[in-house]
Amino acid sequence: MLAAAGVELALDEQLAGVAALEAVGEPLPAAVLASIRRTGVALKGPLTTPSGAGFRSINVALRQEFDLYANVRPARTILPGRYADVDLVLVRENTEGLYVGVEHYIGVGGDRKAAAESVMIVTRHGSERIVRFAFEYARRERRRKVTLVHKANILKVTQGLFLDVGREIAREYEGEIAFEDRIIDATAMQLVLDPGRFDVLVTENMFGDILSDEIAGLVGGLGFAPAANLGQGVAIFEAVHGAAPDIAGQGVANPTALILAGALMLDHLGEGAAAGRVRRAVEQVWRSGRARTRDAGGKSTTTEFTDAVCVALG
Repeated sequence: MLAAAGVELALDEQLAGVAALEAVGEPLPAAVLASIRRTGVALKGPLTTPSGAGFRSINVALRQEFDLYANVRPARTILPGRYADVDLVLVRENTEGLYVGVEHYIGVGGDRKAAAESVMIVTRHGSERIVRFAFEYARRERRRKVTLVHKANILKVTQGLFLDVGREIAREYEGEIAFEDRIIDATAMQLVLDPGRFDVLVTENMFGDILSDEIAGLVGGLGFAPAANLGQGVAIFEAVHGAAPDIAGQGVANPTALILAGALMLDHLGEGAAAGRVRRAVEQVWRSGRARTRDAGGKSTTTEFTDAVCVALG
């Protein structure tokens, strides 16, 4: 697809996840990290994290290794369904919150696992840079509003800090970009009732993980949802959905999310015209019914769908 878009890219293919564990004995080899450091850009397929002790999420490890603090997940209607004109961008803080993994068991009497405790970490620095990122994104992309999503009514210290910092930064953009803050549960409901009331949403790590899947559902499911993980000097692009080992090798997966992640990568590389052609080609294939994968009620294989996109690009 990238070649059909008319962009010449030198690809350095690397193994990670279960495939790397089977090939070289570790799920995230040093060669992968070295390659990403060298190029500053990666297009990542869904990776399966091996089960068992000692292995945390490979995706989380990559985000922490390269301090990819901003996770950008756009969702736009391609195939009209229940909602005809969804156009949302979720900006998720990617390195803090509950996903830092600071958790442990608390023993009571003879029960070593009588209780479990997890620590949510929210810093002023982390809050400032993700909220500012959201406003700068909105400015650059000519979006109209930023909604900060939180639970400060209950988590008054951690979420309260996030909200306070957000309000401080919002004042710098007053008169240019509208700002509002909303509680997470109300936001989840309003997204279903009227997604058009939102534009750019910014939130912390776990809430962003949950809301981004909900937003993907508004436009057809995770098979349509791309993501960008951005930091200083490094960017990793991926599909929002995870791995699906149960259908691996069957040729039935919907490649739309990964293709659109490729378009996000082209934007990042300064190939905006090619990225636009890719998005238009994907939309044309879906709307024409020329090829549809199994998850959308069709029978096209992964390769057949991709071939149709390449023809549309030609």
